[in-house]
Amino acid sequence: MSGAGRSEGPEVPEPVESSGVDLARVALRAAKEQARARGAAAQQKKQARRGGGLRSGARADGRDPLPLGAAINRLITERGWETPAAVGGVMGRWSQIVGEDVAKHCVPQRYDEGEDERVLTVQCDSTAWATQLRLLAPRLVARLNEDLGHGTVRVIKVLGPGGPPQRFGRLRAPGSKGPGDTYG
Repeated sequence: MSGAGRSEGPEVPEPVESSGVDLARVALRAAKEQARARGAAAQQKKQARRGGGLRSGARADGRDPLPLGAAINRLITERGWETPAAVGGVMGRWSQIVGEDVAKHCVPQRYDEGEDERVLTVQCDSTAWATQLRLLAPRLVARLNEDLGHGTVRVIKVLGPGGPPQRFGRLRAPGSKGPGDTYG
């Protein structure tokens, strides 16, 4: 720090001419590094072929078999199918949720989940039951959301009876629309 023309940085030593022995040492060190790198790459390839270097042992790892229920739950979670799976469970327990009388006459058909609408479509076997279910719809939506979580079902779409395909045969009365004639 006492020199007038010196910069304040590390001092750079003057280049020294290397002798043959020094050059040989540098070349040997470089060759060893290259060999070590090739060996590490070969070792990684071997481990990848054998399962990524994982060894089987007494403790559980990701390769162990899972019980069916745990595997299905993991798949549902990974794919983001929680809500559709829960609604499917409700369709399986439909008679417990709505009661035996309603379940005999009204059957859930599908669940549609859009951006703003989450609609459960239910088909009834008569217009009277369709009207009854429309009146029960707000209470039924509340009951379903208790089971599934708030906002899972927002609307229940009620369909009336679906008759057989319309046939234009001899047994059809003129102007008749079939069993759906009274529904509307």
